[in-house]
Amino acid sequence: MPINRRQLVVGAAGVALASRVAAQDSAPAATTEWPPREHFRLWPGRAPGAPKVLPRENFAMSGAPPRRELHLRGVVDPVVGVYRPANPDGRALLSIPGGGYRFISVENEGINVAKAFNPLGVTVYVLGYRLPGEGWADPEDVPLQDAQRAMRLIRARASRDGIDPAKLGIVGFSAGGLLAASLAVAHGDPVYTKVDAADEASAAPAFAGLIYPVIWSETMRVGKNAAGRFNADRRVRPDTPPIFIAHALDDPVVPAGNPLSMMAACQAAKVPVEAHFFQEGGHGFGPAYLPPELPGSKWPMLFDQWIKRTLARP
Repeated sequence: MPINRRQLVVGAAGVALASRVAAQDSAPAATTEWPPREHFRLWPGRAPGAPKVLPRENFAMSGAPPRRELHLRGVVDPVVGVYRPANPDGRALLSIPGGGYRFISVENEGINVAKAFNPLGVTVYVLGYRLPGEGWADPEDVPLQDAQRAMRLIRARASRDGIDPAKLGIVGFSAGGLLAASLAVAHGDPVYTKVDAADEASAAPAFAGLIYPVIWSETMRVGKNAAGRFNADRRVRPDTPPIFIAHALDDPVVPAGNPLSMMAACQAAKVPVEAHFFQEGGHGFGPAYLPPELPGSKWPMLFDQWIKRTLARP
């Protein structure tokens, strides 16, 4: 099916994502903390492009019950939280929360991801990344710097964590879906100066899950060089990792044209892709905020089954 981009443009999505994600209603979220007891820093000193006046850290519960949850703003020292399953099977996920690049929905789209996938044997790493609009140099590169560095550090500690580095994938939500899609197609872009031996490793994911993802980077308005360069659908190549997509057709924030364009690009490049478009679900439902009677609530199970099939292929 041909995609007419002009008919599917996301208007002011960067603002809309931040203002509307927290407004979605559904199941309650647990009070939690960040970072978790087990975590590791991304950068040994200041992160790349640090401004003279650093952002002010603001990690706080946001929203009204039943969707009161932890949001991060002002991330200065980005870390990766580690969540281990009782019975690991070697698979691992780097979870990249969304929030419109205005905040990080670390509980809904990070910690809750661990709660969903740890019982399935998956080790989950949650990325608390820097936000591009908080004074960092080269703002369009800031999230990708953190995501690339996280993937390399996870691979460097794979044996200690009991994971198979060849089974390390990613899952991203909304604006985190944009970052996940960017990592899938731009994992080799030189966006920071190498820090240590870990940076010799590949940042490429074995597979990528994109959940109600933004795909067209110009909608995020994070830097003069972002438009086009991080439009992931334009950079899909035959060596792009397999892609899984889940999206609700009634999403009021990210129109279906975003994931549809990514699906079409994968098909054109013969990249394995599986896509699930649900009639209902809205935006920001994460792995836990849809009632069980809605088919969209089953996306974690569908993703888990797809990962197993994908990793089993030669």
